[in-house]
Amino acid sequence: MSKDCGLWMRSASVLALALALGASRASGGDTVSGVQTATATFAGGCFWCMEPPFEQLEGVTDVTVGYTGGHKKNPTYDEVSEGGTGHAESVQVTYDPVKISYEKLLDVFWHNIDPVTPNAQFCDHGRQYRSAIFYHDEKQRELAEASKRQLDESKRFSSPIVTEIVAASDFYPAEEYHQKYHQKNPIRYKYYRWNCGRDRRLKELWGMVPKGGMSEAP
Repeated sequence: MSKDCGLWMRSASVLALALALGASRASGGDTVSGVQTATATFAGGCFWCMEPPFEQLEGVTDVTVGYTGGHKKNPTYDEVSEGGTGHAESVQVTYDPVKISYEKLLDVFWHNIDPVTPNAQFCDHGRQYRSAIFYHDEKQRELAEASKRQLDESKRFSSPIVTEIVAASDFYPAEEYHQKYHQKNPIRYKYYRWNCGRDRRLKELWGMVPKGGMSEAP
């Protein structure tokens, strides 16, 4: 088993098996409280760390952590962490496209991942930690491919960008104890993030620690 962001929560995962969480079908948009919303889905390693960058953005109405991109229906955290389900730890972002653009979400995504390491992010290794953009319609696909191409052509990195761009499929929300983990367990979250070397690597890649990251040990 690879190291993963659930290292601290193994004992709690047994309790979570009783939760029945349905899949959310890939969708480009919906209406919430009279506001037309859209959906974006990203994978960037440990989903605990991918939730905060998006939820602090004006125009984002919800961020849910979960699993997508695989073949196993209703997977549990342990199953995904072990590998073999095909799923990646992911975040599904609901946003108001009038207030924030998909291009902005892409920019935030890129600056919070390592786009040049295949099948891993920071201390977590395996296909379940791959970086990926799951597009919900052709417009998102075009924008995602354009942003990847632009980043590649910038020659910022000496290695090629390996982040996948694939069609969105069923998204399975993770167990409740994983949702808003950074708020529910701030000390454990900060220790994991620091120990995993996420922000050190992001600073190497992008020249700065992203908003909400940690430049010092907790």
